[in-house]
Amino acid sequence: MNINVAKRLQQTEEYYFSKKLREIDAMNKSGAQVINLGIGSPDLPPHPSVIQVLNEESAKANTHGYQNYKGSPILRQAMADWYRRYYQVELNPETEILPLIGSKEGIVHICMTYLEAGDEVLVPNPGYPAYSSAVKLTEATIVSYELQADKNWQPDFEELEKRDLSKVKMMWINYPHMPTGALATQELFERIIAFGKKHNILICHDNPYSFILNDEPRSIMAVPGAMDIAIELNSLSKSSNMAGWRVGMLVADAARINEILRFKSNMDSGMFLPLQLAAAKALQLDSDWYTQLNDTYARRRAKVFELMDLLGCTYSTAQVGLFVWAKIPGTIADGYALTDKVLQDAHVFITPGGIFGSAGTNYIRISLCASEEVLDKAIARIKESI
Repeated sequence: MNINVAKRLQQTEEYYFSKKLREIDAMNKSGAQVINLGIGSPDLPPHPSVIQVLNEESAKANTHGYQNYKGSPILRQAMADWYRRYYQVELNPETEILPLIGSKEGIVHICMTYLEAGDEVLVPNPGYPAYSSAVKLTEATIVSYELQADKNWQPDFEELEKRDLSKVKMMWINYPHMPTGALATQELFERIIAFGKKHNILICHDNPYSFILNDEPRSIMAVPGAMDIAIELNSLSKSSNMAGWRVGMLVADAARINEILRFKSNMDSGMFLPLQLAAAKALQLDSDWYTQLNDTYARRRAKVFELMDLLGCTYSTAQVGLFVWAKIPGTIADGYALTDKVLQDAHVFITPGGIFGSAGTNYIRISLCASEEVLDKAIARIKESI
């Protein structure tokens, strides 16, 4: 029997890393011992006090049932306090915050809540592939807007204004930008909010990297009037080393929180309470946590710069976040060719920039989620293979 998948999946491919990891697994089974510098999954643990809370709360007999769809009041208050302390944004924890089982899931929740066939969505190129995948699932239309290095990977508003925006319902943005590591300024956020209001476009800002190698974390919700037209996603995955815990948050106007909850409540039954309480503890850590974390990442980034130099790549030393983004030498066809060669010759996996869109074709990306020792091994292998 032949049962076809739904139309919404026919143009949605398997995630690149899902396919590539199978190839790497096969190589490892053959004895290759591939060094994976591709995926941004923190290799460091959360703070010990966070794990302690999880252990203590999990041992209690009354913490294992279904939870409130809107999350624990303790977690929502911790999220509000965190936004106030680090972003100078005042939020009502009862009405303007929605805890998520990961911010990637939140991307789908937002798209499924607001989009349908006939709608158009502005999606950055290069950008996180999950934006395009989520839009395709709704059968809305992707309208790619290209980001360029000479404009510091920021939207070209003059070009955007030349488009027919009458069907555009949503715009995805992401700063600090992934994969390029470009920072936003307050002026950029103000311009994006003004653009959204002018054209009645819902601005969706994905903000998981704001604490990584960045001295000035920013939220678009700090812009006056942002709550009228914007939604922000945030996450503990990178800043608290809790990627596998799947804890994120959505910040928006109370009416939008309730609209998104109408979809989300049909998709899950809340988050494990001990996990929520441990996440609250993570959000209560003082700035020393981020300072120590960034000291580690700064040392690793220096190693990755050395590796990029070996490959003949060029890069900005001002970029932030959990990766290093670099342009490949002009003698190489594209990022896929370079990364495939490094994988086969040196058994080191690096991400080709083309998976983030056509504007990333001549770039590669390396994750900082590997120890200095592992990075030294990768450098040694690449030196030997050149």
